[in-house]
Amino acid sequence: MQEQGIDALLMRGTNDYLGGYVKWFTDLPAVAGYPVTLVYPRGGGMTYVSQGQFGLDRRLSGDEMPFRGITRMLGAPGYASASFTARYEMEAVAAALDALSCSTVGVVGPASLPYALMDHLRTAARYEFRDASELVDVIKMVKSAEEIELIRRAAAMQDACMEAIAAEIRPGMRDIEVGAIAERVARSHGSEQGVYLVGSAPIGVAAPYGIHHYQGRVIEQGDYVSVLIENSGPGGFYTELGRTFVLGKATEEMHRDMELVLRAQDYTASLLVPGASCAEVWNAYNEFLLQNGRAEEKRLFSHGQGYDLVERPLIRHDESLSLGENMNIACHPAFVSATFFATSCDGYLTGGARAKRLHRFPRGLVELG
Repeated sequence: MQEQGIDALLMRGTNDYLGGYVKWFTDLPAVAGYPVTLVYPRGGGMTYVSQGQFGLDRRLSGDEMPFRGITRMLGAPGYASASFTARYEMEAVAAALDALSCSTVGVVGPASLPYALMDHLRTAARYEFRDASELVDVIKMVKSAEEIELIRRAAAMQDACMEAIAAEIRPGMRDIEVGAIAERVARSHGSEQGVYLVGSAPIGVAAPYGIHHYQGRVIEQGDYVSVLIENSGPGGFYTELGRTFVLGKATEEMHRDMELVLRAQDYTASLLVPGASCAEVWNAYNEFLLQNGRAEEKRLFSHGQGYDLVERPLIRHDESLSLGENMNIACHPAFVSATFFATSCDGYLTGGARAKRLHRFPRGLVELG
């Protein structure tokens, strides 16, 4: 910050899935759409702006739990669903910056700050704003030994979720009940937040993952079920695990497509090495797809994770940062046709000649008879 002439960082989160900047600085998540806006001055002593009572202005030592590093809390009862209340957050953030005599403010994750707030701050004409996301990203995406241990615990928790699904899934369940098995086990292991995506279909019909809203289908004998668990473990770090369960016997086509998915995943892991360009990994992966008679990838098929469900580096053509040691990378190749949704999702840790898989639950189709 000193080298770049930045007086303070400004960031905001409204949810735990993609609100990792706030949590990375404070250990505190933003949840349920309620915004948390953070001002981090050069030299420390953060100001924490959140939903609260009118006139909230509390001074803290910076050592009080759970508000370590926070020396001031500001807030008022404001809600995105009641637009006239937005001014309270605007005024509180402006007050926090004014108190620090800021001139240059580095915005971390500008896409997460609403137009109303930034327009108010720019209208004040007191600050110069710069995008400071990369200043934080290059540190945040490399995991410490403590973070890696928590990431491993998250992966082990998800293995336990899949084992419970394999033991308990039955014809007659709705898709949402399968997700509920995973959520029950995850909560018992200390998971804080998560997404449990489930989709089922008869063999011969594509069964992509579905959000809760679409999980009303009743599973029948002979169907297959696609399950993706994207949740945080104890400590709040994300990994993700995806598998396909068959309540009967898989077809040769399903086995063939899944075998290619696993080859694609293995090939990607071999490319995820420190120093590798994400754009070059993306290009090499697409060349692999073309050589195997598949269309080029257009999705985000592999990406970093941490306090965010999706964080940098992104494995695709427009990512400027390169891979390094000790990065937590999700890899989920998928081949979708009218008759089968073939995919596998695992977490990997970079380091050495190839990334190492974090999950232990067996890959491939899980045939349950």
